[in-house]
Amino acid sequence: MTITTIVLYVWYFSCSEATGCQLPVTQSQWLDIAAHAADYRSYVSLKALAFYVLWWSWLVMLYFVIPGRTMQGVALRNGQRLDYPINGLSSFLVTLCAAALVYSKFDIVPFLWIADHFFQLAAASYMFSTAQAMFVYLRSFRRPSHGAQPVMLALAGNSGNPVYDFFIGRELNPRIGALDLKYFNELRPGIMGWVVLNVSFAIKQHHTLGYVSNSMWLAIVPQIGYCIDTLLFESKVLTTMDITTDGFGWMLSFGDLTWVPIMYSLQARYLAFHPVHHSAVATVLIAVMGLASFLVFRLSNSEKNAFRTNPNDPSLSHLRFIKTESGSKLLVSGWWGLARHINYTGDWMYGLAQCLATGFGTPMTYFFSAYFLVLLLHRNYRDECKCREKYKKDWDRYCEIVPYMFIPYVI
Repeated sequence: MTITTIVLYVWYFSCSEATGCQLPVTQSQWLDIAAHAADYRSYVSLKALAFYVLWWSWLVMLYFVIPGRTMQGVALRNGQRLDYPINGLSSFLVTLCAAALVYSKFDIVPFLWIADHFFQLAAASYMFSTAQAMFVYLRSFRRPSHGAQPVMLALAGNSGNPVYDFFIGRELNPRIGALDLKYFNELRPGIMGWVVLNVSFAIKQHHTLGYVSNSMWLAIVPQIGYCIDTLLFESKVLTTMDITTDGFGWMLSFGDLTWVPIMYSLQARYLAFHPVHHSAVATVLIAVMGLASFLVFRLSNSEKNAFRTNPNDPSLSHLRFIKTESGSKLLVSGWWGLARHINYTGDWMYGLAQCLATGFGTPMTYFFSAYFLVLLLHRNYRDECKCREKYKKDWDRYCEIVPYMFIPYVI
């Protein structure tokens, strides 16, 4: 908790229109950051907090009122399967229409306010996410009402250490009525907020310079596309470890609401006050890299999901697989014959292309790529351990057939 909070402060107070964007290396630079952080009155704003609560509440309302299909999640330890509304993309489109109405009435003023009050909104999301995490932690100790299921706790979040349990999440699927807080926060306020921030920074750049630079387009178009893709395949999140295994604590609450929109919009924020102008050749190369990486990510995931859904589909008959003693089938051809985690490779390269849009004036805008690499390596380690435990000797056989983890013939 401490480290991620420090990163938020450092990456804002060391990378802004007023200070430039350079990593703090001297004592005076660190003292300046500490002084700015201590001056909480400059960034703790009731107006920003009210705006954030309104944003979160708006999306909760859409969660309930927008029509869409309902899907069941995976079976829990007690055999129960929870229902989830699949209406994230529709909620996003309605939100875009609402934003268009705001623009038609107030012009660019609200978007400039968002860009100019970025850190106040970051602080508001931080306070909200922390309060939410405390709420679900304390609520996890409730006694079930007569005839109700006992509170389902996450295996890792029931250690007895209150600090750790608060951080990692004690309750597996905290709900208020039909509102599943973990599922709702996973994709909606933060992912859609990331889009709003990116658009606001592009508007800020246009307002200041009279145009939107090619570097800004290279950064925000793939990021907005990634957000739309995430919402388009919203149902796939129901089988991820975040939903099936991890509790909902400060780590996910803060990560969903604060870390993703605030840290992932860094490229657009930087370019809003420090435009970079790429040559036509560099623009094409970065765009092609981004598109190719996205295709690797999306096509590999789609192939895996299609095979999981119906391995007997005639369109998948060309794919080879091995049968395991657990009854599962592991693909050893197609995308998944190239590398065991080829989707992670595409995902990371896609993010790197967005960082390259900012040029090489500062290493700070590459934090997203560096952090994402660590995140994916950790996720890969968890995946490998889980699969080795589940498939045992079959996993060794699979690794012999598909020896590369990320890049064919390299690693």
